[in-house]
Amino acid sequence: MPDAPAQTLLEALLDSWDRNNTILINLLRAIPQDGLEVKGTKDSPSIAQLFTHIHYVRLIFVAEDAPEFAVAVPDEEWVAERDRDRIAQMLVESAQAVRDAVKSKVETGREMNLHYDHPILFLQHMIWHEGYHHGQIKLALKLAGCPLSDDEAGPISWDVWMNKQ
Repeated sequence: MPDAPAQTLLEALLDSWDRNNTILINLLRAIPQDGLEVKGTKDSPSIAQLFTHIHYVRLIFVAEDAPEFAVAVPDEEWVAERDRDRIAQMLVESAQAVRDAVKSKVETGREMNLHYDHPILFLQHMIWHEGYHHGQIKLALKLAGCPLSDDEAGPISWDVWMNKQ
């Protein structure tokens, strides 16, 4: 473990957020060519819509709880975006907004404006929310007959969480 003064708790928590976003983008990149249109059921959102929903949720909570870090929130939540690079860029931008909001709120001791007793609870909610949808995406792929094998999924997800830097 790094020297305690050099590796603060906040830095470790923000690193977990960065890793979470890396895993999400890795999952996006691992989806088969036509996989963004896949749905778990006929009434479910598509995989593309799940990714854009994640982006939207990040931004709406930043706008409500740390408006000083808000960036433009998309007009629609469940967009069937087909451009992977565009989705990845959206996820990078919204992840940065969440990171900046949490970092500032913790460092300055300021409360979240509307939700959450502490900024770290916001971060944890986002990670939990995104893990939930990560599972939905993998299940939708499996139901569509194009599952990600453990050999494919491990290096892009679990290894990102577990490997020391």
